[in-house]
Amino acid sequence: MSGQAPSLAPPTNRLIHASSPYLRQHAHNPVDWHPWDEEAIARARAEDKPIFLSIGYAACHWCHVMERESFMNERVARLLNDHFISIKVDREERPDLDAIYMRAVMAMNGSGGWPMSVFLTPDLRPFYGGTYFPPEDRYGYPGFPSILQAIAAAWKTRREDLLRGAEELTRLVAAQPARRANALPIFDPHVIRSAARQLAQEFDHRHGGWGGAPKFPSSGALLLLLRAHRREDSQEALEMAKTTLDRMAMGGIFDHLGGGFHRYAVDESWLIPHFEKMLYDNAQLAQTYLEAWQCTGDPAYQSVARQTLDYLLRDMRDPCGAFHASEDADSGGVEGQFYLWTHKEIMSILGLPDGALFCACYNVREEGNFPSHDHAHQDRNILHRTRGPAEIAKDFGISVDALETRMAGMRTRMLAVRNRRERPGRDDKIVAAWNAMAISALARAAGPLNEARYLEAAETAGKYLRDVMIRDDVLLRSRRGDTGEIPGFLEDYALVINAFTDLYEANFDPSWLEAANRLAAAMVRLFWDEQDGGFFHAAEAHHGPLIARLKPMHDASEPSGNAAAAMALLRLAHITGSEDYRQKAEMVVALNVGRMARAPHAMPHMILAADALAHTPVEIVFTGDPKTPAFQELRRTLHECYLPEAVVAHLPACQAPHPLIAQSPLVAGKSAENGPSVFICRDRACGPPVHTPAAFLARIQ
Repeated sequence: MSGQAPSLAPPTNRLIHASSPYLRQHAHNPVDWHPWDEEAIARARAEDKPIFLSIGYAACHWCHVMERESFMNERVARLLNDHFISIKVDREERPDLDAIYMRAVMAMNGSGGWPMSVFLTPDLRPFYGGTYFPPEDRYGYPGFPSILQAIAAAWKTRREDLLRGAEELTRLVAAQPARRANALPIFDPHVIRSAARQLAQEFDHRHGGWGGAPKFPSSGALLLLLRAHRREDSQEALEMAKTTLDRMAMGGIFDHLGGGFHRYAVDESWLIPHFEKMLYDNAQLAQTYLEAWQCTGDPAYQSVARQTLDYLLRDMRDPCGAFHASEDADSGGVEGQFYLWTHKEIMSILGLPDGALFCACYNVREEGNFPSHDHAHQDRNILHRTRGPAEIAKDFGISVDALETRMAGMRTRMLAVRNRRERPGRDDKIVAAWNAMAISALARAAGPLNEARYLEAAETAGKYLRDVMIRDDVLLRSRRGDTGEIPGFLEDYALVINAFTDLYEANFDPSWLEAANRLAAAMVRLFWDEQDGGFFHAAEAHHGPLIARLKPMHDASEPSGNAAAAMALLRLAHITGSEDYRQKAEMVVALNVGRMARAPHAMPHMILAADALAHTPVEIVFTGDPKTPAFQELRRTLHECYLPEAVVAHLPACQAPHPLIAQSPLVAGKSAENGPSVFICRDRACGPPVHTPAAFLARIQ
């Protein structure tokens, strides 16, 4: 209509069409962003410009800072647009690119992180990089505009120097230390004991965990210690695990109102969190606390596992039944604002005497306990515990049971108020590998915790992966709504195989075993290195030729792809009898024998795979109808035991077993004719079937 003012909608760039929430966060920058695609690379070559590659993720606090300071800055945008082809990558969608260029940044600087900022030649070789760059020169260090100007000038006047550096850096990035052994080693039956002893040398006996600040949860190392206690009766390993689990659960890194864990602590005592919450952390920590409860019987660990799983179901679940990737550290542009409290707020919500009790339990002070450079936030508190319930109950003259009942009610009231605040941003894409870890945690917890809803949630998420994210045996990496077409990487395949196997062991539906087996065959076809053994991270057929094909062996925040693949294949080999799967698992572990001995903290999941190879697992075959009360009593007996390495299968009563089960040595010679029973096998020798929980428990012990 005439006379109306024109719309002043902010300009957009190509990222407006991206499926990634992280890329879409930059869709209104004045920077002429490209996603990683052929158009961007071809343009760099045609215009003879270097590439500025920026890699981050949606929950990354410093990524948001650099976006506000630099990528929304018109001057910076002009420098980038005039002299570079700018490419933005979500590391959660393209972990292969993140791994390759993080190696380059680490080689240049000795450290890395996100946002990652790397400068590449048009043929994708890195020649300079770092992480967060400030918007101006500070303390003798150049700011981002100065860096851009210097690199643009060097590209014109000293290009040969840059190209020589790029060639050498690319050789370093592409180096593959893992080579096929001439003969498989004899796997050390005490590998887990040796690893636990090395972990003890670096252990923080005061606060738990390893190293100083910042301090990250180490689920793999904690699982290793729990298994070392079971395997070797190591009290030292158990005490290290318990100290760490206790300190994390009491610290500010744990969300005492809503459940779940923040990404890491910025201090050594687990008090001050970096507030983002990641699906992969919480899935792994839920399983770790579940195993700690099974191992020790301590109900506090069961409570943490429940709260963490309930957090995932309440706050991270998509309407499709799968799980979102992360929650941001920021809300309202302030890091941690959603989670912090003043003493005055708490007292106004709870009143007396509840408020005083709550503040005593969680160390809330009038002057605040959360360090902040912002004077407006210096009276904020992060909820954390330093004393146990018995001590606080004694101070207030009440029983521990009364304390726990009152505190549960107060937490509910506080959470209701918190939920009315502006929530942190959420990355609502569904990542296959991370959902697989959540499915495994839920499936493994359902029986021991007697929570049918956990198994139902695991099955629903599993069906989404199986029915929506797998197409013609090709697994997608991530999906958001109806978008997302990036094929999966090694860790996606390996962890989804493990999740489907966990679902089979939880509900004995052989369709999950069949899906796991199909995906395992696809994983071998796409990622296996026929020349030197081991699995590549990316599939050339799906992810294109890059400057390097890496083989992930070391754990990071997730199990390494090769460790997860070795465990997945080994579990399937035990259930199906596949010798090819077992041999490939052995070759993967054999490639890492030396590195496991030198750096156990870097590869606990590979050590767990090595331990599984060195020891024949307990094999448990249930027979009969799973719906009968007698069968369910036998299953509950298994759930009472701590048998993390057990292999579990089912022989049905009134129908032929699935072909994958029928061909397995696991069920050879066994019959389901005499009603619900259990066969227990050790070292390839099976005892007679047992029919009662008492007999089952006696045989297991």
